[in-house]
Amino acid sequence: MMRMLNIIPRYDVAFRPQTGLLDRFFSNWVIPSTNLDECDWMPASDIAETDTEYHVTMELPGINMKELAISFSEGILTVNGEKSEGVSIGESCYCSERYYGPFQRSFRIPGTVDKDNIEAKYRDGILIVSLAKSDESVVKKIEIH
Repeated sequence: MMRMLNIIPRYDVAFRPQTGLLDRFFSNWVIPSTNLDECDWMPASDIAETDTEYHVTMELPGINMKELAISFSEGILTVNGEKSEGVSIGESCYCSERYYGPFQRSFRIPGTVDKDNIEAKYRDGILIVSLAKSDESVVKKIEIH
């Protein structure tokens, strides 16, 4: 009997080797969760920057705003929460493509953030966290005369 070998190595996404330039770039922003056993899924996220703020946007459809916890400490923004399963008592599920359970995402924010000027808005399943840059992180444009 011939045995087939799996020649494609399998890596946990959070612990895969950082070999490429793109991987090194994103490793500076996204911090793997240390509680991978406790987190069942990771919501999609974007990070953007303007001259005065950083914006972290997360897709969190079906999550109650009261189930979210957001913290910022030592340059790291952490968002965690839990999405409850949508099956009712007495109902059996034949197909489920949605994610349920707890999640945690942490992002390293470059530069210095004004901790007293962080806002979070949640609407239509989208969480937007705006982190104002401190005066020393705001780029000063110099006019040429």
